[in-house]
Amino acid sequence: MKISYVIPCYNSSKALKKVVFQITEKMRLMSNYEYEIILVDDFSRDDTMTVIQNLCKECDSIKGLGFSRNFGQHAALMAGFRQVTGDIIVCLDDDGQTPAEEADKLIDKIIEGYDVVYAKYENKMHSLFRNTGSYINMRMTEKLLGKPEELYISSYFAVRRYVIDGIKKYENPYPYVIGLILRSTENICNVVVTHRARQEGRSGYSLKKLIALWVNGFTTFSVKPLRFAVLCGALLSFMGFLCIVWTIINKFLNPFVPIGWSSTIAVILIVGGGILLELGVIGEYIGRIYMCINRSPQYVLKENINTKEGMSAKQGKDSETFRSPR
Repeated sequence: MKISYVIPCYNSSKALKKVVFQITEKMRLMSNYEYEIILVDDFSRDDTMTVIQNLCKECDSIKGLGFSRNFGQHAALMAGFRQVTGDIIVCLDDDGQTPAEEADKLIDKIIEGYDVVYAKYENKMHSLFRNTGSYINMRMTEKLLGKPEELYISSYFAVRRYVIDGIKKYENPYPYVIGLILRSTENICNVVVTHRARQEGRSGYSLKKLIALWVNGFTTFSVKPLRFAVLCGALLSFMGFLCIVWTIINKFLNPFVPIGWSSTIAVILIVGGGILLELGVIGEYIGRIYMCINRSPQYVLKENINTKEGMSAKQGKDSETFRSPR
C-alpha cells in the first residue's frame, strides 16, 4: 500500500524542510508502506520554490509543483490530487503545526474502513483571528453544506483514493475541497492529534482570503444564499407594504398629519435595499457561471518536478494550464 502526502506551500521556506523530514522519518518506521510527497507552491514571495526544487533533487519520491500566481490553498490541493499515485492521501500544512509524525493515527482509521478522517485538535495553537475564522467556516459548512454538527473539519486529513478520483473530476474554477468531500461521502470521522504552535512565519490566511474562502464555499456548493436573498427581499417588501398601509390608515385617522418625506424615504430604502441584496447575490452566481463558461483556469503550473508532466516539459512543454472544459 502507498501513501501520498499532499502539502500546499506558501511562504514556508524555513519550515518546509522540517515537515518533509518528519514525514520521511515517520515512513521509515512504517516500512510496510511506500510513500510519495507532493509539494505545491502557491506562488510564494520567499524562496519556497527553491527549497522544493532542492528537495526534489535529493529524493525522487518528492514531486514539486509551482503556480504562476497565487490561486489559493484549495487550488493547490487540487493540483496535488492530480499527481497522486497512492492508495491513501494525507493532506497537511506546510508550517509544522500539523504533526506529520501522527499521520499513522489518520491512516489507521482509514484502514478501519472510513473514507475520510479529519484531525481534531484538543488545544488549537492558532491566533484568535484564525480561530474565529475557523469557527465561522465550521458554522457555514453546517448550515450551507450539511456538515454534521459533531464533525470537526481541519486542514489535516486522510482520504481514500476513490474519493480523490471523484474530486479530481471537478474541473471548474473556485474549488472548495471541503464541499467536494462532503458531497462525495458521509463515511467520515475524527481522530485527536496534537496541534503545535507556529515556529516560523505567519498564517497565509488574511481577512481578505478568509472572506474569499467563505464566499467560495457557499456560492459554489449551495443555493441557500439565493433562497435567503429571496426571503429577505420578500420580508423587506412586506415591511414596505406595512409602512404604506400604516401611512394610509394614519392619514384617515389624522387628516391633518402630513405625509412627510420620512415615510417615503423609509419605504424606498427598504425596497431598494431588498433589491440590491438580491441583485448582489444573483450577480455573484452569474459571475461564477461566466467564469466557468469562459474556461477560466483552476490553476496554472509554472514548475513541474519529478512528475510525468514534468518529464514532458523537459522535451519542450514549458507549462501546464488546467482549464475548465467547454
